[in-house]
Amino acid sequence: MDLKLEVVVLPVSDVDRAKAFYESAGFRVDIDKAASEEWRAVHLTPPGSECSIMFGTGLTSAEPGSAQGLYLVVSDIEKARTELVGRGIDVSDIFHDAGGVIYHGHEGGDIVHNGQGQERLAGLHPDRTSYASFATFSDPDGNGWVIQEVMQRLPGR
Repeated sequence: MDLKLEVVVLPVSDVDRAKAFYESAGFRVDIDKAASEEWRAVHLTPPGSECSIMFGTGLTSAEPGSAQGLYLVVSDIEKARTELVGRGIDVSDIFHDAGGVIYHGHEGGDIVHNGQGQERLAGLHPDRTSYASFATFSDPDGNGWVIQEVMQRLPGR
């Protein structure tokens, strides 16, 4: 079976503000279509991604800002962070986990450590291991994004 994630719907309170934010972050606008005052869809794609985001009016009943743990994968987290900050996006400092890569929870656009001896340490992972260095940011509604450095994908990914 060949399944691919195509679109993630984000709950936002102000469609034009969200569109401006994601455009400033470098996302490409694919569609901005309104069928009526009750329905509008804005579809954007991050640079190099096969998966897009969509938000608008009449698309979801989810609370604005409730989407958390959305991952953007980059091959060079320092370069990606610098570019986003240069575009006016408020991005956290780069960090890694003391005990290596494990599952995290997400809350308020940030990674929450699961209490199993993990603590956030400043900077890149010392071994510069794939899946181990992170930065975070949120859109104006509080939808939370994690930037994760992946230089070499795990087999089968």
